[in-house]
Amino acid sequence: MSDPAESGPPNPTVDAANLREIAPGVFVIPDRRVPLVPNIGIIVGRDAALVVDCGMGPANGATVLEAARRVAGGRQLLLTITHFHPEHGFGAQAFRPEAAIIYNRAQRDDLRAKGQPYLDMFRGFHAGTAAALDGTVLVDPHAVYDGASAEIDLGGRRVELRTFGRAHTNGDQIIWLPEERILFTGDLAEERIFPIFPWFPPEDMDIDGANWAAVLQACADLNPATVVPGHGDVGGAEILAAVRGYMLALAASVAKLRRDGQDADAIVAALEPGVRAQYPGWESPEWIGFAIRYYASLG
Repeated sequence: MSDPAESGPPNPTVDAANLREIAPGVFVIPDRRVPLVPNIGIIVGRDAALVVDCGMGPANGATVLEAARRVAGGRQLLLTITHFHPEHGFGAQAFRPEAAIIYNRAQRDDLRAKGQPYLDMFRGFHAGTAAALDGTVLVDPHAVYDGASAEIDLGGRRVELRTFGRAHTNGDQIIWLPEERILFTGDLAEERIFPIFPWFPPEDMDIDGANWAAVLQACADLNPATVVPGHGDVGGAEILAAVRGYMLALAASVAKLRRDGQDADAIVAALEPGVRAQYPGWESPEWIGFAIRYYASLG
């Protein structure tokens, strides 16, 4: 999720005209580096096609559904999301009449507990998000899986859904194609974008930075050939390493200043300018302060 901080942000519109095939039968609708537009996947097997994320609001959801219909060619459609945040999953209502929607239990529970507050928050960002979310109805999945993973056979193509516990959210999910070694990370990893720390005390404090870093290492251990991040350009495992390195370095710097007795405000003032300079070209620097305050809260 990217909170657009600059004036006149672009509308969060999914553009399916940019759909491209990154491997045989594996498609991505790229985010075009537009805030609040995710990278969206469509994975086609012999019998069915799985959509990964669906954009924000019913119009974006309908756009993704139509693109999925085109590439699926009459196959059964399924939808899963990487996590419950609005730009990733709040277009699901467009899919519910004809596609099987599959979440892990923590995602479903996050949606039930936080969906409406996040809907209200995102509507307040700017006119474009309010318009995109007009008419949004939050819908439950058709199926929920428990445990760390679930496997989907699309017909000659195996897809693994894996979840790891609280990290960026309570129910972050990666989508892994083991034969093709293609990984969809959601917002566990973004490319040249400062990691999104939704640290909004006291309303939402469901982050675990240590586990998040461990999950990124677990993803790297899969040795992916292609990484489709939640936002930003498709690349390789270097995306995972960059995000994990940033998080570990920032956590260590914050811990040192906490040991010196500095409070969160002082630590933000001390560290934020240097962090910006250390990562030239990275987008959404407004999230640096949120990350610092999270790590400062750990004591």
